[in-house]
Amino acid sequence: MTLRGDALENVIGKTRDKWGWFVGLGVLLLILGGIAFGNLFIATVASVYVVGWLMLVAGIIEIMHAFGVKTWGRFFYWLLSGLLYAVAGFFAFDNPLLASAVLTFLLAVALVASGALRAWVGYSHRPERGWGWIVAAGVISVIAGLIIAMGWPVNSLWVLGLFLAIDLIFQGWTFIAVGLALKK
Repeated sequence: MTLRGDALENVIGKTRDKWGWFVGLGVLLLILGGIAFGNLFIATVASVYVVGWLMLVAGIIEIMHAFGVKTWGRFFYWLLSGLLYAVAGFFAFDNPLLASAVLTFLLAVALVASGALRAWVGYSHRPERGWGWIVAAGVISVIAGLIIAMGWPVNSLWVLGLFLAIDLIFQGWTFIAVGLALKK
């Protein structure tokens, strides 16, 4: 075996020793996903707060970066960008319901746009194998985006929480599967 193969096998061996941590994390994520499903409104507000913190931190970093830029034009670009991020982060904390409505609308727009692009790319690759799956995935994304848009703004109270709950449950099952695979 090569030196690189030995190093990889060593890393895999050390990871196998920790298989229980993967399973434990998976179970924890499944529990959190179940709690999120139990109260989608609170899960939505929690996700808005997470996005708010991320925007606030990004804004602070961009403002700090502005002071390290050499030209005035770029300084004002980074400063303005950082201030907008920071204001948006504060906005998410000040009015999480309105922020969830904005984020839900942006999610609907993103799903429609990315789904339409995916369907177009798949359709443009018609002679190749699997193009239909790409088109189907794009159409499903467009439909999901349209369903969210049609229920907006009322559904903004639970849509983000639903996405969070589904993500936590899928991540939980993934960690459990990886942990059990490492055990073997």
